[in-house]
Amino acid sequence: MTGILPLVGIIFTKIAGAAPVAFYEQKPVSIVKLSDGDYLLDFGRVAFGNLLLTPTPTDKEQITVRFGESIRDGRVDRTPPGTVRYSEVKLVLNGQAMIVAPRPDPRNTKSPAVQTPVSMGVLTPFRWVELSGWIGELTTNQVLRRASFDSTWDDSAASFHSSNPMLDRVWDLSHYSIKATTFAGIFVDGDRERLAYEADAYQNQLDYYAGDPSSQMERDTFKRLIQYPTWPTEWAPQMIFIAYADWMQTSDRAWLAQNYDLLKTKLLTERVGSDGLVHSTAAEIAHGDIVDWPIGERDGYVFTSVNTVVNAFHLRAMDEMRQLALALNKQDDARELSQQQIESLAAFQKTLFDDQTGLYHDGIGTSHSALHANLFPLDFGLVPPAKRPHIAKWLAQSGMRGSPYAAQFLMEGLFENGQAQAALDEMIAPGDRSWRHMVESGTTITWEAWDQRYKPNQDWNHAWGAAPANLLPRFVLGVQRIKPGWEEAEIAPHTGDLKFAEGVVPTPRGPIHVAWKCASAFSLSAELPLGLKARVKLPMLQGSLGVYKGDQVVPAHHEGDWWILDQDVTGKVDLEVR
Repeated sequence: MTGILPLVGIIFTKIAGAAPVAFYEQKPVSIVKLSDGDYLLDFGRVAFGNLLLTPTPTDKEQITVRFGESIRDGRVDRTPPGTVRYSEVKLVLNGQAMIVAPRPDPRNTKSPAVQTPVSMGVLTPFRWVELSGWIGELTTNQVLRRASFDSTWDDSAASFHSSNPMLDRVWDLSHYSIKATTFAGIFVDGDRERLAYEADAYQNQLDYYAGDPSSQMERDTFKRLIQYPTWPTEWAPQMIFIAYADWMQTSDRAWLAQNYDLLKTKLLTERVGSDGLVHSTAAEIAHGDIVDWPIGERDGYVFTSVNTVVNAFHLRAMDEMRQLALALNKQDDARELSQQQIESLAAFQKTLFDDQTGLYHDGIGTSHSALHANLFPLDFGLVPPAKRPHIAKWLAQSGMRGSPYAAQFLMEGLFENGQAQAALDEMIAPGDRSWRHMVESGTTITWEAWDQRYKPNQDWNHAWGAAPANLLPRFVLGVQRIKPGWEEAEIAPHTGDLKFAEGVVPTPRGPIHVAWKCASAFSLSAELPLGLKARVKLPMLQGSLGVYKGDQVVPAHHEGDWWILDQDVTGKVDLEVR
């Protein structure tokens, strides 16, 4: 699938308090005549929208229109599992063009769900349409899908291609999933509820930046979450994660200053005890501390009054809040946060780390070490450097024992700590706990869970499952920002067993083009937009002597598994490790 469907026209619209979206009128990619009057239409991929029917002037018959996300036995699946969508509409044609949409679902069309204007009509996610009762032949011009997407999205702004075709399909699925779920101008959690959640919004933000550098949708979602905060303990600190990511993307002090006081309330300070750790009451343990979702994806996590995952989130939020304070020249706040962080991190390490196993326990009072009790500290940089390789190796050997939500943080921790191959293997692993499984299932938008059996009521349109959309550009292409506003970037490809990778990463300053090959030597070509400089780190192949530009040696030093150029690069550059 290319992700580009036949377009007839674009109709722009505006949702109050949300980023601008547009209706893109799309022809079906195929029409199959099932019998006289019965047709099956395939629009290629699932999108949120409705239909524009244009019958001939003499058509007056009654027809049935069936919308679906899934197909079974050559027809729209009328009894799909969980929250997989199916709807049916009966209507009488009047010889004129008409919008056809299902009835509204009270669960996702009433406050606090994100609501779309009445003028847009009811939106539903669908790929397949079945028409029954249509007299005469049906042409592609007579039925168009009005698909709602972010109006600024450009399919060609980002790309990814590698030596592994399955990895390319995983990126394509994930990248399209972000586009498809921008239908309401707010990052929502899926069609079942259409609510903004902090954890979903943070991951969607990372994925969205990898396809469109704008911060409009993220900021509109942030504003909504101020009005409608959600219940999980670890979700609140992720408002700070969102603001920090915005700062790094935009370097916009004005927006940051406007929200700074609110952000301080998202720390878990009121729950910190005299020991410097966040404590949980029985009620907070029962309904608040979440670790992962759904419940069955927690790897047997043992909940106690001092929860390792909760404390890990608090520690990372404090560090990012400290950096935001410095950005606004709030030196007193920064010093106070720094001192609190030092004390809390010392207590965290002393009470929750097991020197014998080299792992973190789930909390005080249990010796159990779940995947999550270790992946979050590793990803958040809380693990002392000397202890990181052991935890990273343990996580790599443990496999995917968390949900697509936790996978974002697990993959980051693996890539950043010498386990790139394990991260790539997890993405395309056989079985039903990988993105390969989603791809091979035929879905065109990522799921809420790895499979229906892990969450029977799951959405089939849940963008928190689209982590490879940001992971593959950030780590395989190796492009990340390291200074606010992309004043400076980093290019550090994590190759694993890949032979080559190439792609485009959009930034607010313009696109970054990267292509690399890895064989007996490693070669990199990169092109940066005007005014952007990048620190370059290249894999230190076994036996390599240095970095070269043509026949000239490029000054570089080695650290660990990397050759690091002594000077930043600008413009277009071609380098080789040999």
